Amino acid sequence: MSDLTVTQNAKMASSNALLNSSSKKIGLLTMMSICIGLVIVQGAMISGLQGVGMGGTTFLFAMMAALLISQCNAMSFAELSLMFPQEGTLATYTQKAIGHFPAIVAVFAGYVVVACLAIPVEMFLVDAMVGELLPGVFPEKVIPLAILVVLTITNLVGADVFAKVQNVLAFILVSALIILGLVAITGIDQPHAVVSGTHVSWGFDGVVDGSFIGLIALAMWLFVGAEYICPMINEVKDPVKNIPKAMQLSLFAIFGIFALFVYGASLYLNTETLLGSPIPYLDYSNAVFGKAGLFIATIMGLAATCSTINTILAALPRMLHGMAKDKQAFPVLKATNRFNTPWVGIVMMAVLSSIPFVALGIDSLIVLVIAATTSYLLAYIIAHVDVIVLRMRMPKHQRPYKTPFYPLPQILGIAAMVYVALNNSPSPEMTQTVYSIAGGMLSVICLIAAVWVKFYMKRDLFEADMD
Repeated sequence: MSDLTVTQNAKMASSNALLNSSSKKIGLLTMMSICIGLVIVQGAMISGLQGVGMGGTTFLFAMMAALLISQCNAMSFAELSLMFPQEGTLATYTQKAIGHFPAIVAVFAGYVVVACLAIPVEMFLVDAMVGELLPGVFPEKVIPLAILVVLTITNLVGADVFAKVQNVLAFILVSALIILGLVAITGIDQPHAVVSGTHVSWGFDGVVDGSFIGLIALAMWLFVGAEYICPMINEVKDPVKNIPKAMQLSLFAIFGIFALFVYGASLYLNTETLLGSPIPYLDYSNAVFGKAGLFIATIMGLAATCSTINTILAALPRMLHGMAKDKQAFPVLKATNRFNTPWVGIVMMAVLSSIPFVALGIDSLIVLVIAATTSYLLAYIIAHVDVIVLRMRMPKHQRPYKTPFYPLPQILGIAAMVYVALNNSPSPEMTQTVYSIAGGMLSVICLIAAVWVKFYMKRDLFEADMD
């Protein structure tokens, strides 16, 4: 028997042990709360309400298309994460498929930079909501920073504490969204009044003529992020069964929650409010609940922000921990504390996220986030490419989950991500700014990654690493 065969068999045995271990702490419902809690952010709520303002039925069909595309993304991440369960990061899959350079670029451009800019935007929105609810009670920016500190501490003390916090946050968030949608649809609190201005269109013209395709790019932002469960693969029960199921069921649940949410809004708000309000879900909540609306909207905003921060602080440091072990990131990121959590990565992400919040304003941050999310789509493209390359390069490798109808989901996923990336600018006048910033961010990350791989790791940029 060759040395390569012995090595592969040993790795398969190690993978099986990891996949079948009974000591994992996180079950399916908590895994779904992680997926849902990361996806349903305040930005997604605003995007959903803006989308339904552009066209009710048209946007609903765009959501269906986005759901299908997101399921394709989930299939690729499920196959990859279960092939290499001992690490569970995009960097691990990519280094084995197309090399260390794209692996580093995918994680830092697609996840780290985006998270460091997106978290502050969520914090700004929470600060605005708390300021509206309790004017003058708390100094500016204190509450969001306190939330960040508390969630950093809960993540430092172990996955079990993180899981308990995440379950509570996801329950509050989902309950608030469902209650708002149901109360709006039934009109049991505030009867449906005649909506002034332009009504949301629920006709099928935009579906028949295919114009719903133009809203798919916006609808995609209601579903991105479910793959954040993958870096926690060593913390979950029965990952072979639950990793794919958690992502797939979460995406269906998110579709149902948002469909209820946006339809209810169309019964109370006109398109001018949906498209013109800076925080349309506040107008929505006020219209449905009257004076209690601000309180409900603040609870939704707090739950969404806390859930997002909590999940990012759990998942991203584990990505960086795996990369550090493969020499793709600073060695200090390998450090774990007595609770076996990657404490350096957790503290680093908390600090990096707080800097833009303290130093910048929300208007400049939003432009940076939109630009950075273009790189996020690159991470999905690379994941699909990884699946295709590894199917050819490692056809006999153990795959506890295999993408059905391969390679159609990968081809559809790549084409869809390219389309969304090309249509990621929210307005024509912002297009040059968004893509210039995105190109600049990507260029800097690529330069740093190339120097790191070439001179620190002493590897070729696109040399596949099968070790």
